[in-house]
Amino acid sequence: MESQLDRSLLVVEAVLGGDHKAYRELVTANQRMVEVIISRMIANDEDRRDLCQEVFVRVYERLGQFNRESKLSTWIARIAINTCLHHVEKKRVLLYEDQVSDESTVDDVCDEGISPESITSDRQAAVKLAEEIDRLPVVWGTILSLFHLHDMSYTEISGLMKLPEGTVKSYLHRARKLLKERLTDRFAREDLCA
Repeated sequence: MESQLDRSLLVVEAVLGGDHKAYRELVTANQRMVEVIISRMIANDEDRRDLCQEVFVRVYERLGQFNRESKLSTWIARIAINTCLHHVEKKRVLLYEDQVSDESTVDDVCDEGISPESITSDRQAAVKLAEEIDRLPVVWGTILSLFHLHDMSYTEISGLMKLPEGTVKSYLHRARKLLKERLTDRFAREDLCA
């Protein structure tokens, strides 16, 4: 009997070999999961449809980079999350640029409660955090993102990633601990260098 992992690897190899039918199978098998992730992160229906397509384009383009250290569905979920995070960040930048027109002065922006220092500081902290989350093992980083950034429950994550709920809790605990250690170490090093 062929296991789900074996079938996923066969599908990956077939897609890499140019089999379009296998690619359709990959999309069909993972589409619902991607839609759930995107719907939890993105409010606009049109953006959701566009991002769903973008995720599978990225999956296709990066399939050769799939290292088989995690399940294919977990790897695809991480691409979906990162695609949404990138989209949200891009929207924030555009929103900020709309608020600050070419005629705006620094005083105008500061009067609205937004200071250039706070924007820069917040963005730098977010970049550092994202970098450290990306350095976590893929499964741990995905679970951490789903739980903290997208308010998914253990049960929802368990169903989405096809992992036992206890494993989800354990991985989340390990991810938090490792992330805390890395961030503490990184900020301590940066303070020493400053």
